[in-house]
Amino acid sequence: MGAPVDELDARIVQLFAAEPRVGVLEASRRLGVARGTIQARLDRLARSGVIRGWGPQVDPAALGFGVTAFATLELRQGAGHAAVTRHLAGIPEVMEAHTISGSADMMTRLVARSNTDLQRVIDELLAYDGIVRTSTVIVLATRLHSRAVPLLVRTAEEDGRERP
Repeated sequence: MGAPVDELDARIVQLFAAEPRVGVLEASRRLGVARGTIQARLDRLARSGVIRGWGPQVDPAALGFGVTAFATLELRQGAGHAAVTRHLAGIPEVMEAHTISGSADMMTRLVARSNTDLQRVIDELLAYDGIVRTSTVIVLATRLHSRAVPLLVRTAEEDGRERP
């Protein structure tokens, strides 16, 4: 079971997700609760790991990395996920890496400046002996960006109801 959240937690996070620079005082005014309550809730949510960070979100496309792709990786037996992850962490164009089930061992999200540049990134992945092969699909359009706030809202709603 995750950290308990309620409707006020959800409203606080929704406000800060929509307007990260709103400030605690302004949030307390808009939500109609004490500044100390907002601060205490934010501190608890951060301590419990519900809120992971407050830093700016950087858009790779705005930096010139307009191509996004997903690549599954097949790892050499015995290479180990930790060693492969260290290799991937050294490639700035690797945005995410996940150990997965299925026919591949890992899934990565990559960015590149062009399709030709994507080939360079894939070649850099494969330069590591622990990666045997990749299978890559190029994103044509992003319809829904990564999000978690709707999960918080659903969790708060569920916590407000009796569980079976």
